Amino acid sequence: MRAVADSGRADEIALYTGNDDNIVADLITPFRFGARNLRIVCGLLGHWAVWTPPAVEMLGRIHADEGASWLTQGTEITDANAALFDAANQFRGCIAGIHEILRRRGLLAGRWGLNPDEDLSAGQADEIDRVYRAYPHLNDDAFVREHLDEWLR
Repeated sequence: MRAVADSGRADEIALYTGNDDNIVADLITPFRFGARNLRIVCGLLGHWAVWTPPAVEMLGRIHADEGASWLTQGTEITDANAALFDAANQFRGCIAGIHEILRRRGLLAGRWGLNPDEDLSAGQADEIDRVYRAYPHLNDDAFVREHLDEWLR
């Protein structure tokens, strides 16, 4: 952030966060360098792959500065990301985790990838089930169901 502020080009650079453990806090935090204030303008990049409408809605609400409890939602997202991207197993199941969400919703026929040995880690499916139950407001399954036939024509 400081390098961008010092670059003289801060108005030309869009700052994104990929800090899965701190996405929401990164988005709501103003970074001040003297008289210069910078903000990270987007993040949640993994969510754009699987739960897009809720991620877009949340980003809009953050930008609109609504009074929601973002730090609480931030911990929910961190927990969900840990399950999806398999943080407990050094991210070995991260691609399979995304594929599993897409498979469950009918967007992929399976969760296989280029490496036939790459799959969900032991217990990862249970963790994905848990975060689905714990945070139903984070997924966009209803949106996908509404449009799936249209998309798969």
